Amino acid sequence: MNALLPSLRCCLLVSLFASPAFATDVPVSNDGKDAAPVVPTGAPESTAALPHEAENAVVKVFSTMHYPDPFRPWTKQAPSDVKASGVVIENKRILTNAHVVLYAGQIEVQANRAGDKMAATIAAVAPDIDLAVLKLDDESFFDTRPPLQRASTLPEIKDVVLAYGFPAGGTSLSITKGIVSRIEFVPYSHSVAGLRIQIDAAINPGNSGGPAIAGDKMIGLAFSHLGNAQNIGYIIPNEEIDLFLEDIADGRYDGKPAMYDDLQTLENPALRAFLNLDGSMQGVVVHRPYKADASSPLKEWDVITRIADTPVDDQGMIKLGPNLRVNFRYLIQKVASNGRVPLTIIRKGKAQQIQLAVSSDRPMLIPDLKGAYPSYFIYGPLVFSTATQQILSLLNAKPEFINALSLIRSPLVTRRGDSPDTDHDELVIICSPLFPHKLSKGYSGPAGAVVYSVNGMQVHSLSHLVSLLRDLEDEFVVFELDNRGGEGLVFSRKEMVAATDEILSDNGIRAQGSADMLRIWQGKPAK
Repeated sequence: MNALLPSLRCCLLVSLFASPAFATDVPVSNDGKDAAPVVPTGAPESTAALPHEAENAVVKVFSTMHYPDPFRPWTKQAPSDVKASGVVIENKRILTNAHVVLYAGQIEVQANRAGDKMAATIAAVAPDIDLAVLKLDDESFFDTRPPLQRASTLPEIKDVVLAYGFPAGGTSLSITKGIVSRIEFVPYSHSVAGLRIQIDAAINPGNSGGPAIAGDKMIGLAFSHLGNAQNIGYIIPNEEIDLFLEDIADGRYDGKPAMYDDLQTLENPALRAFLNLDGSMQGVVVHRPYKADASSPLKEWDVITRIADTPVDDQGMIKLGPNLRVNFRYLIQKVASNGRVPLTIIRKGKAQQIQLAVSSDRPMLIPDLKGAYPSYFIYGPLVFSTATQQILSLLNAKPEFINALSLIRSPLVTRRGDSPDTDHDELVIICSPLFPHKLSKGYSGPAGAVVYSVNGMQVHSLSHLVSLLRDLEDEFVVFELDNRGGEGLVFSRKEMVAATDEILSDNGIRAQGSADMLRIWQGKPAK
């Protein structure tokens, strides 16, 4: 069995690593249908004066993307063009989605029914909540395009909604009509959650960043569509937009405060009996605190009954008005003060108040690139980088790859969602197939493997790996990989160092590593 593992991993991962790392477009739908322009009928009377204002405020956004290539981190993918939407907001700015402009080398904006394109730059971006603000080089653009007014409250379920934008299938402005179907507090990314409005107005690739309007005001920004479903689109509500704009007012995006503890519902009768809770007690159970040390105010089996003055029910939900329930974590962004949130808990049958520390920063063992390019280091025929959420996203699309990694117990599978610990600040991977060279002879292909140790010294991070290689004086360098089965990689240290320049030249690679890794490689050896 063990003899088959290297070849199984090699066959699956080489095919993945030879495929494009990112799509050349960032669609909000994969249903294959374009949104046909719809002339609204039966809209509320208050929208009578709105069409001209909305059409004047909606813009088309053109971005030329230079996506990173996680499997060839010394380069970028070929430039690709993305067309999407945006909307004029206050202070001579344009609001759009982060995925529309992240990794953009060039951004242009074109007004509705206009011929000229205006150069734009990113003023602020929040990849985790998918929002971005653009500014224009020529602000005279805004002289005849006032900002679209935003509603200060959430819409009601069944409210009529119009989605404006420039989806695929044509070049002119499209307007689709539907209703508000659902409002929830859900994850936007691995560490950030927020309110999300579901609508049944058609949203397709190109609609991203366009406004959704109910009554006479904007209620949110289109950003995604449920794949393979009919007319299930999602918009980011104004409340999340306003939080983002308030955050960046100081010129920096800090993120939303959140709690990361594992919780469970209090619906099971045996669980209630175990906790000695009578039928009148409601709340949500702390299954595993995010921080398990003695300083944490939350302990296992605590029951959270209130956040600030708002009661929490047995499903961890709170009421917002007469017709809406959302997860109680929604209130964190409302009641957090100085990085703390007031909670009422029951511990061993007694109620008490605590102040829980909340943070917008959740360190991850496998982090998101968030608009950055991956660090890397080349050593002989080996290319090292760090595991990222972008790589995991690609693996998610290929169940056979996940199965192969599960079979060999790769940390890419077993440690997904983990925080850094004393052994690992990050996971170091061999991100590319071995370069063709005599030094590679006989090895099956370690692409996708996590590096465990170098000459018996456990690797904590990519920078640690580079420093270990820099300081080695042994005759051989031995790499052990963190998986079941597989093989160890043994090379002559002097031959690896000598062959690196040749390999770089043969493959047209300009630098042995990213700037941060080269600073370590060229630094002084540790004493």
